[in-house]
Amino acid sequence: MSIKILHIDSNNPILWQQLEEAGFENHADFKSSKEEIENKIQDYNGIVIRSRFKIDKTFLDKAVNLQFIARVGAGLESIDCEYAETKGIHLIAAPEGNRNAVAEHSLGVILSLFNNLNQADAEIKAGHWNRESNRGHELDGKTVGIIGYGNMGKAFAKKLRGFEVDVIFHDILENIGDENARQVSLQELQQKADVLSLHLPWTPETDKMVNTSFINAFAKSFWIVNTSRGKNIVTADLVEAMKSKKILGAGLDVLEYEKLSFETLFQDKNTPEAFQYLLEAKNVLLTPHIAGWTFESHERLAQVIVDKIKAVYSK
Repeated sequence: MSIKILHIDSNNPILWQQLEEAGFENHADFKSSKEEIENKIQDYNGIVIRSRFKIDKTFLDKAVNLQFIARVGAGLESIDCEYAETKGIHLIAAPEGNRNAVAEHSLGVILSLFNNLNQADAEIKAGHWNRESNRGHELDGKTVGIIGYGNMGKAFAKKLRGFEVDVIFHDILENIGDENARQVSLQELQQKADVLSLHLPWTPETDKMVNTSFINAFAKSFWIVNTSRGKNIVTADLVEAMKSKKILGAGLDVLEYEKLSFETLFQDKNTPEAFQYLLEAKNVLLTPHIAGWTFESHERLAQVIVDKIKAVYSK
């Protein structure tokens, strides 16, 4: 029997090509609404998505022949995973595909913040040659704390090996330390970290995790980098901590105002007051959810998804 796959987002061409070569039947629909897709999903055995809409119970109840859902990305938060698993549907993601890109981005953000690169660049382009106000910090001798030691956290720790830094991490899984980082309790991380880098999924446990009480539990003022999910940080609490200099600088690739699709920033037309502060602050570096968005990861993500789909049917 031919396995029919519906692609509802565009991806690297190798994904379509290699699935076709392996004998799968590909179909594409990049424009129809969720409801329109629901009306025909019963005809398909697999679906390949990025983040166009949420795969919820309503969708899954209509997908009576669905055998797998493949998300070309790191997380599965746009899918009701628990319900899908009760239906025997294989869930496929590709965190291996963009972990190197995220790690390099995270390192670049820290170095930029420490050395005021964005601020200095903007000032020179505006005709100002300010050396003393752009005196930087060195990463050597600092303690970098990572929360979340999965694919992304491990890749980031590996990138830090060339620096004379102490790398520690906290994770809900036990005994997963390696040669690149030492596992500690959250309390120890908050006592020692000069830099905090988040590499977490968005779950009920991590939602709004970085709030005022979390921030104030740190013994030292610190820099924060978030390349995971925007809703893991309460932006208003982050801004208050920056005003008090508890947080020395922030590199944010994700924001709590993003929609699920990650394609647009605001859920309404008003600019939140906290975000307006971030836009104007010199010690803030903002990027539009591009940490894992490289030319290389675009191809690697597709390849990982192809390999995992093929593996489902080779058992």
